[in-house]
Amino acid sequence: MRNKFAVFWIWLCLLPLAFDFKGVASASRTVDMLLTVTSMGAACALLLIAPRFARRSRMRTFVTSLVLLTIFGSVATQLLQGNEAGNYARVILPFLLMLFGFFVGCRPWDAQRLEQIERALIGSMIASLVFSVGFDMAMSDGAVGIHVVPVTFLCLQGLLLHEFVFAQRSTKLAALLFLATLVVEILWGTPSLLVGTVLLIAYATWLAAPSIRHFFTTGLRAVVILALLGAMATATATFFPGIAQPWMQYMSFAKDAPSARDPVTIARLAEMKDQVDQTTSSTLSTMVGMGYGHDYRYSPSYLPDLAGLISEKDFYAIRMWAAGHDFWVYQFFAGGVLFGLALPLAVLWALWRGSMAYRAWRHRAPDAPHLSVLGRALFVLAVLPATSIGGNPLGERFWGVVFGVALGLVVASYARIAHTMQMRAAEASGHRPPPRPPWFGTPPDMRPSDEPLTEILPANPSRAPGSLPAR
Repeated sequence: MRNKFAVFWIWLCLLPLAFDFKGVASASRTVDMLLTVTSMGAACALLLIAPRFARRSRMRTFVTSLVLLTIFGSVATQLLQGNEAGNYARVILPFLLMLFGFFVGCRPWDAQRLEQIERALIGSMIASLVFSVGFDMAMSDGAVGIHVVPVTFLCLQGLLLHEFVFAQRSTKLAALLFLATLVVEILWGTPSLLVGTVLLIAYATWLAAPSIRHFFTTGLRAVVILALLGAMATATATFFPGIAQPWMQYMSFAKDAPSARDPVTIARLAEMKDQVDQTTSSTLSTMVGMGYGHDYRYSPSYLPDLAGLISEKDFYAIRMWAAGHDFWVYQFFAGGVLFGLALPLAVLWALWRGSMAYRAWRHRAPDAPHLSVLGRALFVLAVLPATSIGGNPLGERFWGVVFGVALGLVVASYARIAHTMQMRAAEASGHRPPPRPPWFGTPPDMRPSDEPLTEILPANPSRAPGSLPAR
């Protein structure tokens, strides 16, 4: 559908929350609410003008059902557990934004709209990185230390890796931008970011290598990128000893000290154990969880490990309600078996199914439409499990929108390419594809062949003479 304000709605949906990276701990609730309402309103406007699929897809139905189960299940758990309403609203907000983003991305947009959505995604990621880095540097008066970097930092790296490895476009701007992200990783001294980068490089190598021959080709590119990262780290340690000191401490700690003595590790483990203990304390909590925004603390079994670092009184006084630092454990804590496992399952299923299909289609039909869209969306979605190593990627509002759009683009692109491959196979065999049972078979998991093959429902479908308008 044509709409002259579509570009405006796309940018208004994705850009405002690029400047909101402090999450639930923010002191300016008015600004937070304004940014969030603006993004949600623009998403609703996009949904009103978005085209609709004319065919069913089992993958789209399955993922959509799981995402909706997470949201509606959280309401059921909230009614059963009776958590503080304000805490529930603030913690569930990233998941609502992910739902809106998923519905925006999971539409059969034309090539021009997809390009506009991707351009807005990249622009919002760059804006978020520049704003957060600039804000942290200003607050620290230019001092170098451990700062907060948005998770979209790795999303941006994933998109750049796709350009280097798959599109094989190494423009000066993309190369400089990737080097800038490596510099930020080194200067900011955050090991989880480097781990995420290495995982993305490994994922790119696997995704581009369906055979041993391709593995050596793509592996060489990965080695070059890792060598560049190592060279930059070595140069930094040589010429800037002050910057390298935090990294030397990390390396010394990893070599000589037991992991149980790391205060950060102890805090994460104590937090997760208390969440698991609360969730498994009764049959009801195991099935439906404790709810989003429910209070948790550090498990007392880890108090001896923190001796000398925190007093016993302060230890037992700690109470937290924001989204936990571990994405997987907190989902179980908030939604239990029935509602908590749905979202991780949806993400992992879409990532696995889309990755396997992309590996096959890229070498079998590289000219398939929307294939590059699927590849870029897979890299952004892959950041979610990669980032969960260092924290909860849905603990901040902007990240939920980005991951939701990426999940929607993966599901929609998979369905469209699968249909194209089915039509090509049917033309090559000289007959129309046979109908398949609704819940069995291989991709593309579409309706039987006697149904319409148009991808998008018409805006004004024709009616038979004398028939009543559809309601």
